[in-house]
Amino acid sequence: MRIISGKHKGRRFSAPKKLPVRPTTDMAKESLFNIINNLYYFENISMMDLFAGTGNISFEFASRGTKEIYAVDAYFGCIKFINQISEELNFNITAYKSDVFKFLEKTQLQTDIIFADPPYDFSDENFFKIISYVFEKKLITEEGVLIIEHSKHTSLSKHDHFDYEKRYGGSVFSFFVN
Repeated sequence: MRIISGKHKGRRFSAPKKLPVRPTTDMAKESLFNIINNLYYFENISMMDLFAGTGNISFEFASRGTKEIYAVDAYFGCIKFINQISEELNFNITAYKSDVFKFLEKTQLQTDIIFADPPYDFSDENFFKIISYVFEKKLITEEGVLIIEHSKHTSLSKHDHFDYEKRYGGSVFSFFVN
């Protein structure tokens, strides 16, 4: 994995092999950040990274100047790795070891962007549950966006807040807005 842009552009890091993760590919991540770059000034936004895994997405936001970043993952090894890299690179990432659904039920945080990268074998019901939590609890700002990465075999376009999707190989990013 590498950081594509920002203060730590080109920085490579390897996550421990035993982590149960599927990091977003560099090609897909670069395309995603080109879209986000046209919508927001990174230094003026906050973001939440659900199913954060290695922290790949959080690190990219931090390198580009985002000050408030919240990373959520259920695995201690993932949180430990995110904290380790955050400390090394002086990133301001707050990592939470929690089941994402329990976190969403309890949190009062509101951010400009929420990025969710659940397992590709997630049920449609669970995808829609995440979307519902985010919008019912007003976890994104009025001009905010929820972005969900999922397999090309999953369609989330039937949700009321669905805006559009972008496909990159076997990965799809679906965008949801108020």
